Amino acid sequence: MATKVHMEALSPTMEEGRLVKWTKQEGDAVKSGETLAEVETDKAVMELVARADGQLIKVMVPEGTTVPVGNVVAWIGKPGEKVDGAGSTEQGAAASKQAPAAQAAPARTQPAPPPTPVAAPADATRVKASPLAKRIAKDAGVDLKLVQGSGPGGRVIKRDVEAAATQAQAASPAPAPRSPLPARSGAPYEDVPLTQIRKTIAKRLVASIGPIPHFFLTTEIDMERAAEAREALNPQLGEEGGGGKISFNDIVIKAVALALVQHRACNAWFQEDHIRYWNEVHIGMAVAIEDGLITPVIRNADLKSLREIGAESRELAARARSRRLKPEEYTGATFSVSNLGMFDIDQFTAVINPPEAGIVAIGSIAAKAVPEGDRVVVRRRMRATMSCDHRVIDGATGAAYMKTLKQMLENPLAMVL
Repeated sequence: MATKVHMEALSPTMEEGRLVKWTKQEGDAVKSGETLAEVETDKAVMELVARADGQLIKVMVPEGTTVPVGNVVAWIGKPGEKVDGAGSTEQGAAASKQAPAAQAAPARTQPAPPPTPVAAPADATRVKASPLAKRIAKDAGVDLKLVQGSGPGGRVIKRDVEAAATQAQAASPAPAPRSPLPARSGAPYEDVPLTQIRKTIAKRLVASIGPIPHFFLTTEIDMERAAEAREALNPQLGEEGGGGKISFNDIVIKAVALALVQHRACNAWFQEDHIRYWNEVHIGMAVAIEDGLITPVIRNADLKSLREIGAESRELAARARSRRLKPEEYTGATFSVSNLGMFDIDQFTAVINPPEAGIVAIGSIAAKAVPEGDRVVVRRRMRATMSCDHRVIDGATGAAYMKTLKQMLENPLAMVL
């Protein structure tokens, strides 16, 4: 008996998915667990896998179509088997007798284009690399010709491409997200359908700004000592061959996490009939992607070293931009950080990501003239703004948290006590 292939909920908040690409075609043999299609969810591009063995006998949904969770998108069964919308078994048998070669071919309204190799640059097809490595290279924009393979016979494998992508990310500043706007035409305007992630952002903002009573606390932090500590640590990390340097963002994440340990009232979720106060500290790190925003999570950030936070944040950011995060990597944050300092933004307020009770917005670090006793000196300063859910955090509670955060960043040694 034929088996239905449903659009599955591939993320905790997914309500519908856009079928990006069929990796199997009608007539192809499939095994349970094999990838049938790539689906764009509200957070990432995920794989829809087969739940039965057999043949992909009918594709119900063309590429590019958005389908609600639970809808049937394909059928798996025996060749010629009767299924809804696929014709009868007798019709299949007749077609088999008349044109055996055509029976195995995918049913399409237009001729299928010839398959093309999956790789970043055109020349990458001449590089010995696994199919998975080629796909990751394409998503991350890595030239396979420049990657040293560690697989059998010098074959480039998954870990080689991921390492190259991480190194490239560390070597250059994060690019501004590309505009999803179409090219200008002669028409008065252009309509662009909402992507799955943009739909989710719209829903989340309404769910946050509307019912959550926000209030904001801003403080200016002297980052001179933090900058000096970073300048002293990074050359040492280079000498030890640890790869990757510590960024200001890594220092901020560590300080935010440690301050939450001291102010547990801010490390909380607002639930329908209770407040959940967390004993663990999981920091959501806002990352701009091509058409939106996603917050990969650094778990137990208070227990990790700056080096560990730096390596993890670079890897998560790179995979977020290539839309390859797993659901468990972007859910479960207890508090979030949003940093626009690299875009020369002095100060801003961030929207709380429910059910979290707070988020800290980080501005740019700039040299400013400040009074010091009876003289004026130039110091590197940074503004931080905390958005608080007033149902969980009172003004004095949030102010006490920001005071501790400021003390830690102004005196980095406080982070090791």
